[in-house]
Amino acid sequence: MPIDPSKALGATLAGRPFSWDQDRIILYHLGLGAGNPPTDPNELAYTYEKNLKVLPTWGVIPAFGSLGGLGQVPGLQFNPALLLHGEQDLEVHAPIPTEATVESQGRIAAIYDKGRAALVVLEVQTKDGNGNLMFTNRFSLFLRGEGGFGGERGPEAGNLPPQRDPDLVVESPTLPQQALLYRLSGDKNPLHADPDFAKLGGFDRPILHGLCSYGIVCKAVVDRALGGDTGKVARYQARFSGVVFPGETIVTSMWREGNQIIVEAKTKERNSPVISNAAIWLK
Repeated sequence: MPIDPSKALGATLAGRPFSWDQDRIILYHLGLGAGNPPTDPNELAYTYEKNLKVLPTWGVIPAFGSLGGLGQVPGLQFNPALLLHGEQDLEVHAPIPTEATVESQGRIAAIYDKGRAALVVLEVQTKDGNGNLMFTNRFSLFLRGEGGFGGERGPEAGNLPPQRDPDLVVESPTLPQQALLYRLSGDKNPLHADPDFAKLGGFDRPILHGLCSYGIVCKAVVDRALGGDTGKVARYQARFSGVVFPGETIVTSMWREGNQIIVEAKTKERNSPVISNAAIWLK
């Protein structure tokens, strides 16, 4: 059944509660490769309760469950196997505590016609127990085979690197079992664990989660460009432009431009794009 924007656009998804504690934060950081070397004070700040800090990309985790409600949206019938996570846009509105209970509410914020696919933007707002806004996430989702309904194509991609060498380049090795660690933060898609399922998706082995690469790149920026200060990140936009196989090294290049850091990342082994059209806005 084709996409019907007149029914789907603006539809809301049921609110979803979510709680976390220090252990969940530490597990998330370990899933991004934090803790190497294990005696480094900055790495311990991600992986040990004493002086524990929270990477801003943790904000995608409480909102992630909202994706499960897409199948119930009127006018948005699609084959889940043909869904691709194309872009992520995270705004951090408040300091992130190491323990909290929150609720996330989603809505279909935009639907664009890409010809062979529909691009659906799911906006999810996450609020604390007092109703204060903590995060706004925008998941840009490509629904392959669902385009051609005559809608607008949407804005062009931005956040292009300047025509000069990067100011900083950081290498972030991943573990062969990195995806098995990261999936414990909530994304249990078998594409990232089951070799047979990965082959059905066209890969010779499981791939790393896009949001894991998203977090690894953010950590590289925070650690090297922001002195480890996780509170300086106000917003982080990125396009998922390629895959990472667990065990590969992600090479992140950064350009400081005013209150932004423009970012792109590739794999070291294959020189293959991972994240593009990315920027981090600073507080």
